[in-house]
Amino acid sequence: MAFTLKINGTPREVDVDGDVPLLWVLRDVLGMTGTKFGCGQALCGACTVHVGGQPVRSCQTPVDSVGNTAITTIEAIGNTPQGAALQKAWLELEVVQCGYCQSGQIMSAAALLTDMPKPTDDDIDAAMSGNVCRCGTYQRIRTAIKRAAGV
Repeated sequence: MAFTLKINGTPREVDVDGDVPLLWVLRDVLGMTGTKFGCGQALCGACTVHVGGQPVRSCQTPVDSVGNTAITTIEAIGNTPQGAALQKAWLELEVVQCGYCQSGQIMSAAALLTDMPKPTDDDIDAAMSGNVCRCGTYQRIRTAIKRAAGV
């Protein structure tokens, strides 16, 4: 079935079954490999993208559920004020170790800062609780979010 998806501000045509997860459309059909496959069960957050400005797990989001809603991926999050601030803080604080979870971490953090520009530690913990970092950089992630928020 043909779908027109609005990804990072650009309409993209794909011809896939409606139940194909958005993650595989992004990675395998469109070649956008910034969004990662982690667990395939929406538990780790590595596949997080924004659909309509909200963080969603693309591994469990069927492409036919997206409709005309805007999709933002890690490839374009730096074009937003929150995303740019987060990417800068991530680099300055050397948050990344292996880097595998980082696109999902940044996408969740950008959604948090969009909804709550000055989050508390509890707000950050709640918003980021669905993102797993096997390297354990949680303290650096929190510090980077706070730096990006200016708190």
